[in-house]
Amino acid sequence: MKIKIKDREVTLYFGVRFVRELDKVAGMNVNGASLGMGLTRTLPALETGDPVALANVLYAASYDTNPRVSQNEIDEYMENCKDLDKLYDRVMKEAMESNIIKATAKKLKMV
Repeated sequence: MKIKIKDREVTLYFGVRFVRELDKVAGMNVNGASLGMGLTRTLPALETGDPVALANVLYAASYDTNPRVSQNEIDEYMENCKDLDKLYDRVMKEAMESNIIKATAKKLKMV
């Protein structure tokens, strides 16, 4: 999936590296120890339309952009998006096509 942020084409990836990146921005930390869980916490929030969840997903999925887009650029992109519902739908559709995400979504009974 591709989106355009400030005249830059950004490709979004939804594989294992995406999950690792999502853990960095949305995972659980207890006493400084990372417990992961970013995907497990984010999928239900994304499905209910949580804008922070969508911003985290876009940021984590854009890990391969060089130079990487910032969280502020993602936030601005979303704030200026003319059809946020369509963006949610596109992201969910793309994400659910990933074997990595599909397995977790099944356990959460989302598919």
